[in-house]
Amino acid sequence: MVKDIFNRIYLFLIFVFLYAPIAVLIIFSFNNSKSRANWNGFTLKWYLQLFRDPDIKKALYYTILIAIISSIISTIIGTAAAIGIHSMSKWKKSLVMNITYLPILNPDIVTGISLMILFIFLKVRLGFVSMLLAHITFNIPYVILSVMPKLKQLNKHLYEAALDLGASPTYAFFKVILPEIMPGIITGALLAFTLSLDDFVISFFTAGSGVTNLSIAIYSMARRGVNPTINALSTLMFLSVLILLFIVNKRTSKDIKEEKN
Repeated sequence: MVKDIFNRIYLFLIFVFLYAPIAVLIIFSFNNSKSRANWNGFTLKWYLQLFRDPDIKKALYYTILIAIISSIISTIIGTAAAIGIHSMSKWKKSLVMNITYLPILNPDIVTGISLMILFIFLKVRLGFVSMLLAHITFNIPYVILSVMPKLKQLNKHLYEAALDLGASPTYAFFKVILPEIMPGIITGALLAFTLSLDDFVISFFTAGSGVTNLSIAIYSMARRGVNPTINALSTLMFLSVLILLFIVNKRTSKDIKEEKN
């Protein structure tokens, strides 16, 4: 009994330590004063000022555009790769999956610097295209890992049965296989979009002049001093990512329940 109480208190303190700074940031984004020490009343002026800032609008445009395009492309490539990996022999599948885990386990700064050097070596101008390619690169493994569990649940004779009944390979894929693995594809797409929306380190090393996302914009603003507008922008980003993560986790939990049943 005492041990359970101690464990709960310990867990509570961990969550307080992790989320107290975020709670303070959200609260002071509504503070009427620029001071971070005094509360001078509730206001929404920092949010209004945020949406009037042309630099923030530009950063938001690039953030959303890159997140959408990279999630779509990485979902298509990742799904095709997952299907190919699933059809491999056991040792080949194990080898390729270990390689797939490397970008996920790799520190972001290593991935960012590696991609930057690669783009410079290939004479790809750092800018929108380089940042988009970088986001596609680090999103693909997450899509593969989201689709693979659904392929494992799939009856391996389902595709062959569709062909035996007269369906063409293309028709069998789009009408039989694709609907079965669609929950995993949607989860992978949402996860890719969330990761792209939230990325800073890789974007920082692969972005060129004139192209920036919200994470880089916040970093640039913070270097000039902490402005309440940063609190407002960070709050909106936190809530957006939190909502997307809730959706992803809900879909993942649903997939796990279906797998158990």
